[in-house]
Amino acid sequence: MKITIFGATGGTGRHVVEQALEAGHHVTAVVRDPAGLPSSGSLEPVVADVMRPEAIEASVAGRDAVISALGPRGRGAGQVCAEGAHSIAAAMRAARARRLVVVTAGGHVVDAGDDLLNRVLVKPLLRRFLREGFADFARTEEIVRGSGLDWTIMRPPRLTDGARRPYRSAVDRNVRGGITIARADLAHAILAALDDPATAGHTISVGY
Repeated sequence: MKITIFGATGGTGRHVVEQALEAGHHVTAVVRDPAGLPSSGSLEPVVADVMRPEAIEASVAGRDAVISALGPRGRGAGQVCAEGAHSIAAAMRAARARRLVVVTAGGHVVDAGDDLLNRVLVKPLLRRFLREGFADFARTEEIVRGSGLDWTIMRPPRLTDGARRPYRSAVDRNVRGGITIARADLAHAILAALDDPATAGHTISVGY
């Protein structure tokens, strides 16, 4: 499979790149600085501004799937994820690419998968302290849902750098009690979603 990855040198993106290469995929990594990328004959680094659709159109043309692992770099990052999703979707439509997987988070969503503690205490507190980031994720999901593409939204809980281990997933709801997941396991779930056409048009939550 030919895959384009945005945010390829970020915490999650690095794992996605490594696991995609291990699985035999051809990876195009769109980055600002290619220094953090692994060396592989199946990896094509592209230095481009993700916020300019015309600059990334060639990087998504002819690809089987596109992954956005963009994430905010601390507070005050604004609408990085949403603006990136808008640009990526525009480039994909222009290039007639269809399959898109975007990473947001589960913290800004309260649904049937959440237990009472999360609904009434934990998530309301998170919304107060992480208001800007959660607003970015919510706007990102609006853009992706309205993109007209074959999208899947990945909603992880708090990310860690732990080792891979068995995890749980849920479709269109949060994973009950799943409060953390390792970035390596999130990467595995992202690639699994690419292989499953049934995930198109759905959100996938993961957690332990």
